[in-house]
Amino acid sequence: MSTLQVLLSVVCLASPTDPSVADVWSTFVEQASADHGEFGQRAAAFLAENRPEADADLPLDLLTENLDYALRARAEFAWAGAVPEDVFLNDVLPYASLDETREAWRPKFYRLGKELVAECTTASEAAQALNQKLFNEIGVHYNTGRKRPNQSPSESIAQGRATCTGLSILLVDACRAVGVPARITGTALWANKRGNHTWVEIWDGEWKFAGADEYDSKGLNRGWFVKDASHAKSDSWMQSIWSTSWRSTEDSFPMVWDIESRAVPGVNVTHRYTGSAEPAATSMAVWNLRVRATPNGERIAAKVSLLDSDGMAIQTVTTRAGRSDLNDMPDIRVAPGQAHVLSVTYAEELRTLVLTAGEAGSVTQELIWSELPAASPAMALTEAWIQSDPKGEAPSLDLSKSEAQAAVKQLTEQRAHSLREERQAEHEAKTVVAAGVTMKFDRRIFADAPFGERSLWISMHGGGGAPAEVNDQQWRNQIGLYEPAEGYYVAPRAPTNAWNLWHQGHIDALFDRLIENHILFDGIDPNRVYLMGYSAGGDGVYQLAPRMADRFAAASMMAGHPNNASPLGLRNLPFAIFMGGNDSAYDRNAVAAQWGERLDELAAEHPGAYPHRVDIFEGLGHWMDRRDGVAVPWMAEHSRGPWPTDLIWNQASRTHDRFAWLAVPLESARAGQLIQAGVADNTISIVADEVPNLTLRLSDELVDLDQNVVVIWNGVTVHDARVPRRLSAIIESLAQRFDPATVATALLPIKRPAAQGN
Repeated sequence: MSTLQVLLSVVCLASPTDPSVADVWSTFVEQASADHGEFGQRAAAFLAENRPEADADLPLDLLTENLDYALRARAEFAWAGAVPEDVFLNDVLPYASLDETREAWRPKFYRLGKELVAECTTASEAAQALNQKLFNEIGVHYNTGRKRPNQSPSESIAQGRATCTGLSILLVDACRAVGVPARITGTALWANKRGNHTWVEIWDGEWKFAGADEYDSKGLNRGWFVKDASHAKSDSWMQSIWSTSWRSTEDSFPMVWDIESRAVPGVNVTHRYTGSAEPAATSMAVWNLRVRATPNGERIAAKVSLLDSDGMAIQTVTTRAGRSDLNDMPDIRVAPGQAHVLSVTYAEELRTLVLTAGEAGSVTQELIWSELPAASPAMALTEAWIQSDPKGEAPSLDLSKSEAQAAVKQLTEQRAHSLREERQAEHEAKTVVAAGVTMKFDRRIFADAPFGERSLWISMHGGGGAPAEVNDQQWRNQIGLYEPAEGYYVAPRAPTNAWNLWHQGHIDALFDRLIENHILFDGIDPNRVYLMGYSAGGDGVYQLAPRMADRFAAASMMAGHPNNASPLGLRNLPFAIFMGGNDSAYDRNAVAAQWGERLDELAAEHPGAYPHRVDIFEGLGHWMDRRDGVAVPWMAEHSRGPWPTDLIWNQASRTHDRFAWLAVPLESARAGQLIQAGVADNTISIVADEVPNLTLRLSDELVDLDQNVVVIWNGVTVHDARVPRRLSAIIESLAQRFDPATVATALLPIKRPAAQGN
């Protein structure tokens, strides 16, 4: 079988219900063969065989133009002709690097790059010339005010700004346009957990690196991030150094704006960066310190200490007073551009303050004792860390209950600000992007409530296993089907047209983000989010409600079928079933009755739990004449309890790493795992046989963290001590899910008792 025949079979198998997809890609390969011979055919086949799912329907002219210009560069530039075929195909030919918008950037960058590299003789020289001149030529430089991190070239040029990822995409594309192999490289999280970064690698006989728009006249393999990269962790996906690949690999490149996505293949290159690295020389900011009792008072002799993240003094000086010269002042040296905490002790009283150092250099810093805040070191360090936006590891001091509450408020506001900047365009376009998939939605607003107190109604349409136009019609029907008395009524359009359109794995991530975005932009109360769906949408309710029960206040299923779903996870979620008595297709009516009986049994076994109602309308078929509309006022009576004292977590085939105040490593999550947990008198009881370890996400809403927390697992005490409130717990909770009502202030990792096995 020829390469072309193999390709055609791969494309057709990938998209059996959409012949236009096969037509585009097969036409592309055929045209490449006709225009460029056997090598062109191999190049086109390589692109097609490794393309992301999202690129199924790219315009043919974009593909052919990309190939034409890539082969032109290979023939024209000396270094490009020497590039091995496998490197050329993987790191010169591709039309994209990450999940940025697909567009025809090659012609412009070819014409511009040809001029900029005219005097270069090697790929390294060409990459250096582009890094030095390109960004001034196109007028794009670093600025956090960009609309989103993964901007395409035209999006960055239109704004005149980009952050490290957008700048790296620009440099990679410019290099590829002149035949220099290039790829995106970076880490999702530095080893010290202060943030992420992206840069560029280019190939010139071996891989070398450079920061985009960070030209260094001394050559490649230099950058401010070298020391940070040297501490990367090769055994941690988030903290490794990754390079992108077009060719499919066993791993994926972590994209911090869509961290669950596995759409971009990745190569772990951590070993190349973790050798010895000389720390870069840093200039210091110097504070010359003087303390006065009052604004116009005499100087006083006070002990001033610079605190580290543990609240320990790392520099201490005593200020001058009395007859000493006015210019006789001790100094403290700090890193410039960062917030720092000073403690000031005078007359056996301690006060703390946060100061932000300017640029390198020396300044006189006058402190007024009578105006110094009485904040605790823990809160001052928290404030400094937040002001640093944030840099370095989070302070590890224990927080009091009031300090933790204040920190939750500050960090929630900071996280909300950051996410709004990142997602504004997405939300305004009425789309949600997660797990490499885009989902559209429409909505209606009823009796607007105050910001922060509004309800959200997610209503899933029927259809599935049908042409797009059929499902589009079902979507349009759904937006007018129900009318809550108050709230944002949102009808999402399923991203696919498959029979199981509402319970594929990407739906969970999309709904998480849909909820988050409405909290961020529309003031939704996270405890008043409701789920409903009709027909195939009802199938989705059966599936999603148990496995995402910690997100919703109530759920209603209309005329659907549960397939393999289990009701066990519905312990704390009010759940309603509405079904026509004559709706016998797929035994929907019989199965609905069976679910009602099972919910009755569970409610009897767990008094006070499994709230539910089952309405089977005799004489009605699949369409219930809107009698199911009673679901809306019934659901509106309920709100979510964000910290339930009893939990049943039953993992479905689509596993999760968090459920209410329980968390597990995603790699150990398995379908069918069952965890029962309860809280009483500051004691947490757990029954679970198949889970090797858990993390308890704790808050004073659940237990008294000023007292010992006892944890009993399968009858064995595994913990009996206080659990400290920590800033790191708040940060991790908000990063994992923007759900302000469920932010944990303490984390307790525990292991299953040894007697239960490993």
